[in-house]
Amino acid sequence: MRLNQLNNEEKSVILNKGTEAPFTGEYEKFDGKGVYICRQCENYLYRSDDKFDSSCGWPSFDDEINGAVLKNTDIDGKRTEIICNRCGGHLGHVFIGENLTEKNTRHCVNSISMKFVENDEIKKQDTIYLADGCFWCIEAVFGMIEGVQKVISGYAGGKKDNPSYKDVCSGDTGHAEIVKIVFDPTMVALEKILDVFFDSHNPTTLNKQGDDIGTQYRSAIYCENLVQLEVVDNYLEKKQSEFSELIVTETNILSDVGEGEARGIFYDAEDYHQQYFKNNSNQPYCQLVVAPKIEKIEKKYKK
Repeated sequence: MRLNQLNNEEKSVILNKGTEAPFTGEYEKFDGKGVYICRQCENYLYRSDDKFDSSCGWPSFDDEINGAVLKNTDIDGKRTEIICNRCGGHLGHVFIGENLTEKNTRHCVNSISMKFVENDEIKKQDTIYLADGCFWCIEAVFGMIEGVQKVISGYAGGKKDNPSYKDVCSGDTGHAEIVKIVFDPTMVALEKILDVFFDSHNPTTLNKQGDDIGTQYRSAIYCENLVQLEVVDNYLEKKQSEFSELIVTETNILSDVGEGEARGIFYDAEDYHQQYFKNNSNQPYCQLVVAPKIEKIEKKYKK
């Protein structure tokens, strides 16, 4: 994963968990409109709409971009440290129960840990392609995640142009059942998208999810570009520690998948596959397979 070079002052805070002096940071009284990003990896962290004046001497936010920040017990055993979920850079600390805003939360962040991006320079739409078995399941799961703008069921990674569902089900085309996820990175971090993905299937079974067996049911993540792929591969490297068996999820840039022109193209599935659970919730497969996955993810992630 690409990281920006840090000077000594930045290293002392971001890498060595130091704290800049109060009332000295460039963003302490700053009121620009946009997004605050990690100085080291440029991950989107906080929206300006969630910034408030706490008079504490450091920039304060009462919310973070969903999935962008991790919270750990500080080395002092008392406070809660906040770090960038992408690179692990130290941001500051979070405090609960001060009644300074309706959300009753204060992220106290070092200015030096962040950079600011104005609204007109912000990327407000990103896309990733995820396969984890039957696309009826993953489409329904991501349709309820805040910040996800669009979920489209389709096929990718195969050798035939414009495959049909029947073609893909034969297992002969090489395509995976996959969904195109369009999301707003100022609302939900890619890491959160990946958290939901790995919580909704078993990434250690090769070409198999439950009773769905075949290469069309493989676990795969196809990215838009190399930068996104590096983030995904870094995530997978850390995620492996949570599994006793090897993660077999395939990762690649969509245009580089397999051999031949067709492999790098995402094809929309037939209309009747779109929003399948919503339109067929009483169907036995939906009740027995899709609904339990939705319930699991909804319980853990939906606000």
